[in-house]
Amino acid sequence: MGQPVERESGERDSGGAGQPELPPGQRLQRGWPVTHYGPVPRFRPERWEFRVFGATADGEKRCWNHEEFAALPYATVVADLHCVTKFSMLGAEWGGIPARTILELAPPAPVVTHVMVWAEYGFSSNLRLSDFASERTLFATHKDGELLTAEHGFPLRLVVPHLYAWKGPKWVRGIEYMTADRRGFWEERGYHNVGDPWKEQRYSYQEEPGDGPEL
Repeated sequence: MGQPVERESGERDSGGAGQPELPPGQRLQRGWPVTHYGPVPRFRPERWEFRVFGATADGEKRCWNHEEFAALPYATVVADLHCVTKFSMLGAEWGGIPARTILELAPPAPVVTHVMVWAEYGFSSNLRLSDFASERTLFATHKDGELLTAEHGFPLRLVVPHLYAWKGPKWVRGIEYMTADRRGFWEERGYHNVGDPWKEQRYSYQEEPGDGPEL
């Protein structure tokens, strides 16, 4: 097991009564609600693979089967989860494979600026490469020491603590390196292209010039 990563500036503390500060418009959630679009996929380990493709440094695709991916170096991150539906779950310990490990094993070409995260049923979410490369971005397999349940993304979900939770899809199957930004599933349907909860970037009508490609 990897060593826990301490909280950073993205996890903000208030000055009052020891209570953590929440992003604007959020409420504290006890427990972990199940939220997703569509059915829960059935996990078939013999068919599962994680792919890295697109603008890789060597032009080649890289794949891991489930056993190989699970054997990659494990780390933990203590981080909050902020859902765009306005609940925040604080102080969870996420365990899994750091995004930086994937970047090291399957590096992007120097011209890559964004990543598309692909999940089951063709679901997708786009990220700036800098957000994906954060030391706190994690392909989670566990929460609080327990395997994720199917409803919460088993066998793999992405956790990007400094962005709204939809930027970290459940049931992830791979990433695509991109040389230009392209909107993912929810971003094409009116959600903000960046999704910073501390700036309350919920919807596309709030976008400033440079936040994303035109709809």
